[in-house]
Amino acid sequence: MKRSVALLTAAAALLTVGITAPAFSQGTSQTLALIKVDLQSLASGYRTSKIVGGKVVNEADETVGTIDDLIVTSNEKVPFAIVSVGGFLGVGTKLVAVPFSAVEVSDKQMLLRGATKESLMGLPEFKYAK
Repeated sequence: MKRSVALLTAAAALLTVGITAPAFSQGTSQTLALIKVDLQSLASGYRTSKIVGGKVVNEADETVGTIDDLIVTSNEKVPFAIVSVGGFLGVGTKLVAVPFSAVEVSDKQMLLRGATKESLMGLPEFKYAK
């Protein structure tokens, strides 16, 4: 009985230290601010796995590219969509970044108002950091 109480006390102490101890990542302390999340709204949102690879069209329902990736940076609060434009079967394509807020999502099709292949090809090329 004493051993069980001692083990439970030790486990509780370790758990308390683990919860209250600061987390360190690359030498920088981090804090976590908890927010209330509307789970109903979140559940009806769009999963990255369903968006990546989806067609990007304009108002004329012309395909202007596909979603290659979604990126969230550490200093921006908005995600960016990396759109693959031009080329054929991945050869000769250009990656460009657009704010995800500019993309209207419905099913597996993304609407980017005012976009054409030419206007997207005119944007600076996005390259992943190595």
